Amino acid sequence: MRVLHILLFTVILFSSCKKENDPAPPPVAAKTQLDASYGTDALQKMDIYLPSGRTTATTKLIIMVHGGSWNGGDKADLTQYVDTIKRRLPDWAIININYRLANPPNLFPTQELDVKAAIEYIYSKRSEYLISDKFVLLGASAGAHLACLDAYKYTSTVRFKAVVDFFGPTDLADMYNNPANPLVPFQLYNVIGGSPTTVPALYASSNPLNYITAQSAPTIILHGGADVLVSPSQSVMLKNKLTSFGVVNQYVFYPTENHGWSGLNMTDSFDKIAAFLNANVH
Repeated sequence: MRVLHILLFTVILFSSCKKENDPAPPPVAAKTQLDASYGTDALQKMDIYLPSGRTTATTKLIIMVHGGSWNGGDKADLTQYVDTIKRRLPDWAIININYRLANPPNLFPTQELDVKAAIEYIYSKRSEYLISDKFVLLGASAGAHLACLDAYKYTSTVRFKAVVDFFGPTDLADMYNNPANPLVPFQLYNVIGGSPTTVPALYASSNPLNYITAQSAPTIILHGGADVLVSPSQSVMLKNKLTSFGVVNQYVFYPTENHGWSGLNMTDSFDKIAAFLNANVH
């Protein structure tokens, strides 16, 4: 019996030492995948940037949506800001998406539905990507319109934690009737396939303002006072509607900037975005 006790003690001691001496598993490595497909069309692609050490419990995600008047632009337009975000939010994942452009036969709402499809595809891949369900949408211009529209309108599968809106249209009928320049109605007519008078239901269903509720995602809005494409009034309407429902929001206004900017004001923009996301995405 004494020998048996000694053997058991030896086995337990050896096992304990082995566990203590085993090296910790290496952290998950960072991963980049360019032009991954979320659909069958050549434009239904996305660039995926996953940080090291990511987990399904803690890793947050920013989905980026490019602009270009709905019928132009490319995810490459936002690639320059990937490192900008990484420096401020190094533990976040970033996915930069393309969508089919609004040229026949893919007029609006093809773009809205592509963003929705990309979001749902990414959400279904959370365990594979090792990311959490803490999703944020960031868009610029037409991409900001799509980001706001999808975040506010489709909440059954993904409920976004925040939205970043760089000078996006928020009421297309108002944008048509009160354009920042005379070419805006022509552009909207070609993208949507009609005017607010000829296809009123489509304009109504395409307006982010119409889907805001008290449960809508916190939103940071950035706009230039000299914008010649999207009037700052579009952002003011969004801010006022969010505020009326008690939704957390921040409006950042640059009086002398046009439809996009760079330099110190862009640095300031991303500093404010990072602070807003850190305060509101938990």
